[in-house]
Amino acid sequence: MSREVKSVDYGLEKIFEGAQDFLPLLGTDYVEFIVGNAKQAAHFYKTAFGFQSLAYAGLETGVKDRASYVLVQDKIRLVLTTPLTAESELNNHIVQHGDGVKVVALWVEDARSAFEETTKRGAKPYMEPTVEKDEHGEVVRAGIYTYGETVHMFVERKNYNGVFMPGFKEWKSDYNPEPVGLKYVDHMVGNVGWNEMNTWVKWYEDVMGFVNFLSFDDKQIHTEYSALMSKVMSNGNGRIKFPINEPAEGAKRSQIEEYLDFYNGPGVQHIAVATDDIIKTVSAMKARGVEFLSSPPHTYYEDVPNRLGEHMEIMKEDISVLESLGIMVDADEEGYLLQIFTKPVEDRPTLFYEIIQRMGARGFGAGNFKALFESIEREQELRGTL
Repeated sequence: MSREVKSVDYGLEKIFEGAQDFLPLLGTDYVEFIVGNAKQAAHFYKTAFGFQSLAYAGLETGVKDRASYVLVQDKIRLVLTTPLTAESELNNHIVQHGDGVKVVALWVEDARSAFEETTKRGAKPYMEPTVEKDEHGEVVRAGIYTYGETVHMFVERKNYNGVFMPGFKEWKSDYNPEPVGLKYVDHMVGNVGWNEMNTWVKWYEDVMGFVNFLSFDDKQIHTEYSALMSKVMSNGNGRIKFPINEPAEGAKRSQIEEYLDFYNGPGVQHIAVATDDIIKTVSAMKARGVEFLSSPPHTYYEDVPNRLGEHMEIMKEDISVLESLGIMVDADEEGYLLQIFTKPVEDRPTLFYEIIQRMGARGFGAGNFKALFESIEREQELRGTL
């Protein structure tokens, strides 16, 4: 990792002292996708990613315009929603963006307060505070827009003990493949347009009370052909982390430009999910058909001891096994991390996933950026979009 990145990462707790306490966030509640066929998408996430059936809403539950399937794995909840009528506004999302993330729901103690505090600081309302009730209690939700058409939904569920939330019933299925070891959402990355990164950094600072604790410019994130810039935003307790990327000038089109072209604007680029055993998780996912980006060259793995330095003493993983799976390694002052990225999981080259295992490190794999982006560029070249 470069000296500049280390200096930014140093003293993380002191940086977080600047985070505002007007918006206490308890964690990621759920991530909702708008998709063309939720039933089939649910089967994919169960089969390939090891998610389990949790809840369902649709015609059978009195919902007339959409069907939603809720999947769970440890602390991760995915909601896959499909419009049922030609008149549904959700169709516009699919036409414009393809399958993609619409809602990043945040678990809060008080949804009304979260909505009031963020809207008075300039957030555009998406949904006024709404109380939803059934025999299991009540859930309060309220939403605001962030970049593009993406929404942050505040979810208050302290007075609810149902399977998911009112309007949903338990989804029982005989088909529930074993989980692959995914634990929780580590971070979610948003791509925004040219010269928009600092605008959204300021938005998260002013509206959400987040702090910018890591920054990468085009001198750090570049290859022979392309470049990008990124800033990582986090709330005060560090449970919610949103890196924000924008394109930078390069000899050819960057992965960010490709995303913006095919998604038709800003949106969630990738979801990073944590595991306690990345070798076991990635092996299981590969066996189930998940496609990952191509592996770095052998010289990359020869250099791992130099990259890790003193952390090599505590590293438990066999480098040759990591190489066989294409898992990358990086380190910072606090420890090391292991990470790997899937290919896009949609036909449009937009959304993908990162699998990450943190062994003390709190960074984002800056030492891997060049190898990662070269791998992405090889995929772009095959698609004719580089």
